[in-house]
Amino acid sequence: MSPEDFAIGIDVGGTNMRAARISPSGEMLKKRSIAGSRDPAVALGLIKDLVRDMDGDGARAIGIGIPGRVDGWTGEIISGGFLDLSGFDLKSKLSNTFGRPTLVANDCSMALIGESRRGAAKGLRNAAMMTIGTGIGGAVLENGQIVNGKRCAGQLGHLVVNLGGQPCPCGQRGCVETESSGTSLRRHLNEAGYGPEIRFEHVLKQAEAGEELAIGVMRAWGGPLRAAINTLSAAFDPDVVVLGGGMGQAAIRSLDFLPELQTWYQVDVRLAELGDDAGVIGCGLAALDLVSVAPRSTGKRLVMANGVPASGKSALSRALSEKTGWPILALDTVKNPFLELIEGVDRHFNRILGRASYKSIFSIINESSPGSTFIVDAWFGFQPVDVLREHLAMAGITEVVELWCHAPPEVIGDRYKQRTVERHPGHPGLGYVPELIELAKRAEPCGLGPVLDVDTTTPIEVDKVLTWVADTFDQKLGASNN
Repeated sequence: MSPEDFAIGIDVGGTNMRAARISPSGEMLKKRSIAGSRDPAVALGLIKDLVRDMDGDGARAIGIGIPGRVDGWTGEIISGGFLDLSGFDLKSKLSNTFGRPTLVANDCSMALIGESRRGAAKGLRNAAMMTIGTGIGGAVLENGQIVNGKRCAGQLGHLVVNLGGQPCPCGQRGCVETESSGTSLRRHLNEAGYGPEIRFEHVLKQAEAGEELAIGVMRAWGGPLRAAINTLSAAFDPDVVVLGGGMGQAAIRSLDFLPELQTWYQVDVRLAELGDDAGVIGCGLAALDLVSVAPRSTGKRLVMANGVPASGKSALSRALSEKTGWPILALDTVKNPFLELIEGVDRHFNRILGRASYKSIFSIINESSPGSTFIVDAWFGFQPVDVLREHLAMAGITEVVELWCHAPPEVIGDRYKQRTVERHPGHPGLGYVPELIELAKRAEPCGLGPVLDVDTTTPIEVDKVLTWVADTFDQKLGASNN
């Protein structure tokens, strides 16, 4: 990636929208902040205006942080709060309008990425963040990756800390958001008899001076937050919990007034360092991760799209290549020109051509630059696994993931029948179908690296497959660097 490249990061807040050009190192090259809107249509127009303002020749991708629940795998906006963009396919609207890869994610997840790359959690692979404002947002980083769970893990504001507490819009009672947010601080102040004109700074000074009423407010507000942090520590064991948002510093001060408890779940609690810029920086860096082609190791990486003939591996390979730009080396693609030019190819000669094509694929990879990533589409089981190991070593491949594509044997047989009219005469014909069905019954992955099971009888969720591939490569790299 060129030093002149950048991503457009946009943090869609409840009050303001912030946008910036973010360099690969996380620097803000240009930034702008405007007032937001609660109207989804107006907000969408404002987001597009910000993208246009930040766009330029070096723009590689767009990253958007949205308050509320966002599917971390697909970018679908499930629900919102002050601004509810659920039902808007924001990812498609922006990518279609501007022609750039677009990431849509939860705003706190993006803020945590910013803090983990350039802020309070820099250099740490396991961290959590809670943003304290009108509500409480949350995100968890595990082994360098945002935890998404099934769809939208990390909703830390909805950790229950008081079973008999205030009702929450999520349907529970006593969520930490109802006890330790900026909104709930005002309720605690009112219940203690403070007037609406009293500011937090005034109460803090009183508490520091030892006034019991003020100390009581600090404990009522900070105690549930401490309980949530302890629960978070017990569940995820992070290196650090970062508190950010408009009330982040106030929240940290409130913790000072709680009695010291020696528990198993002590964790370092830090104030966010990037302030309001954390989200927009994280959006830009996460967007650049989508399109980054910078080599992460001196070796080469292989995505094995493995499966018997007609298992659906070619369609998956093409979809992954379209998303990533990684080249596909398919066994049939290498072999077919020979079948076109050589007449009378029988089954025996077809197998010889297959072995030669197999070796040619790894010879091509051997000539590639260090750090390259390839997708190889083949039925790897037609050769002994020791042969594959030799080819991997010869090609300089150090990281392997395997996508095991499969379907019921009868389905594979039917697919193969339909393909015979399109295939070169040198390939086995209809008589091969019974043999293929038996092969599909006993076929197994090679298992030379992490394996993802892909059932090709259902629509393949390519984004989830790609995320698994990227995360797995990152984890392997992280393990090798530790």
